[in-house]
Amino acid sequence: MARKTHERAENLRRELAQAAARIMAEQGISDFLMAKQKAAERLGVSENGNLPRNTEVQAALKDYHRLFGAGRQDVVITRLRREARNAMALFEGFSPRLVGQVLAGTASDHAAVELHVFADTPEQVAFHLMHNEVPFESGEWRGRSCNGEAIVCAAYTFLAGDVPVEAVVFPVNGLREAPSSPVDGQPMPRATLRELDAMIATGAVELS
Repeated sequence: MARKTHERAENLRRELAQAAARIMAEQGISDFLMAKQKAAERLGVSENGNLPRNTEVQAALKDYHRLFGAGRQDVVITRLRREARNAMALFEGFSPRLVGQVLAGTASDHAAVELHVFADTPEQVAFHLMHNEVPFESGEWRGRSCNGEAIVCAAYTFLAGDVPVEAVVFPVNGLREAPSSPVDGQPMPRATLRELDAMIATGAVELS
């Protein structure tokens, strides 16, 4: 009986992970918890139940793109990364780093490019955007360090072509330690402009 109960729980976790991945891919959602909550509602499962881990959803998202994206995912990622490159070139003086789903190769058509930039003050980044006549909106980004401390940073959103970009402003010393990844809690993968250029040149879709 215990074995069957365990198998049912594992099957449900797998179904929830697959449903959450589908929601992220089709609706352009990047928030894992929101996607899992929507999946639980869709499947009629209590959110207090055995929800899948973010790593399970990420793996299901990669499987979804392989199964249903075919060659299209390569086209989507290449387009987003080219716009990311343009945005990073704009922030050349702020040590830009590409992060998130566009870097990981799991982004959908609706995904935003996520950048980390580094400055003494957020206002320097805002003035830089204004100087280059880039319309933007101000907001906040909230995350955690790898030791669990809350992080709140200024964030500016704008368009690169028709692709939304979110540039999160960290202090200059934030280059030394990336915040915690929402996927696995490890330091968030970051790519420099040179590393991004190499990925575009080789056609690599998923982050190795």
